[in-house]
Amino acid sequence: MEPLKRLSVVLLAAGESRRMGEPNKLTLPVDGIPLLRRMAMMLSNYGRAEGCGFAELVVVTGHQQREAVEQLSGLPAVLAHNSAYSDGQMSSVLCGLTALNHPVDGVVICLSDLPLLDLEDLRAIHRAFSEANKPILVPTYQGERGNPIVLAYEQVEEIISTGRNLGCRHLIEREPERVTTLEMPNDHVLVDMDTPDNYKSVQARIAKQSITHLVDAV
Repeated sequence: MEPLKRLSVVLLAAGESRRMGEPNKLTLPVDGIPLLRRMAMMLSNYGRAEGCGFAELVVVTGHQQREAVEQLSGLPAVLAHNSAYSDGQMSSVLCGLTALNHPVDGVVICLSDLPLLDLEDLRAIHRAFSEANKPILVPTYQGERGNPIVLAYEQVEEIISTGRNLGCRHLIEREPERVTTLEMPNDHVLVDMDTPDNYKSVQARIAKQSITHLVDAV
């Protein structure tokens, strides 16, 4: 078995959450914990017992920066503010990648609204990237592309220098020689919280089977 590669994470939390309506989705509680804090807790706790955790967690803020920073209080995260967040997600990706300080083998690009993503999912993605011979890993469920994706560090340098979007949804079809796809055993990599209906669905699933035990208290 290949040793696990060393990874860092860029957590994107700069969006305007327009489709949710008035509340910012990242402040909504999921099983009693605001979504952004829940995601950051899980990522910062990942691998603590196994000694294979992420080298660095960079959280990119933008819209409602103060609220985001408050949610991250006490967590070991590097904050990077994207003042150009209205330019779209790629501007936040560039902001986060530029803020990384530690050389690693790869970088996880993670959305903040993946409420069902858990530590077992992260372990599977980490293991698959460590064993892959391609520079980009994309998780899928029933053939549908999900998140988070993982980029080899040389791809990070390419993005920073050229601004190229290696996370685009058509990359698998256009450049399959660069992409490993990992079929997941569940839909956690697909479920987001863009709308009120999404949020209700997530609440119903969490109520049936809590995954809080996979997010250690901090």
